[in-house]
Amino acid sequence: MVGTWQSLAPEVRPSKNPDGTIKAFYLSRTFVYHADDKFELTVTNFGDPNGKAPVARIELAGHMTWSGDHPIAQGAQKVEFVADVAYAVTPLAQPFVDLLNKIATDGYAKWELGKTQSVFGKNFAVFGLTKGQNFKEYDLVYVKHDLMFWGARNGDGRGFDKEDNRPTNLQIPLERKP
Repeated sequence: MVGTWQSLAPEVRPSKNPDGTIKAFYLSRTFVYHADDKFELTVTNFGDPNGKAPVARIELAGHMTWSGDHPIAQGAQKVEFVADVAYAVTPLAQPFVDLLNKIATDGYAKWELGKTQSVFGKNFAVFGLTKGQNFKEYDLVYVKHDLMFWGARNGDGRGFDKEDNRPTNLQIPLERKP
């Protein structure tokens, strides 16, 4: 797994609106795995399914913990991703900047287009982050033929924030980059 992995194409995920209704969420991922179970993940969110309207870039870094076999496929493994090194956000669309300047003000400089701010260890309600707690996801990893699969998001928009929400299906894979 050591190396750089990247989305094949923009991906779609279910997410929730503030009123609980489901909406589509588009993104691409670049993932770097290091031999000592450290990772770097860059996620670019888009406002469209073709990945032409970037909204935000999210950069996380941390550690992975392996928790044993996952029943989805032979060789699949349960894994927990913990962003215990870094978590930063760069707004790439003015409407997102405007939103952040309304709801993410405590402990932040004024949000500006293309300017990165660390949200590590801070409250950041937009992504459900709580001050003093590291972001953690209960996921799965399955590697086959230079493709890396993670778990598909739950159809009802639930995150992977606890063991009971760990995914049970595979999503579109990342491909290994030279």
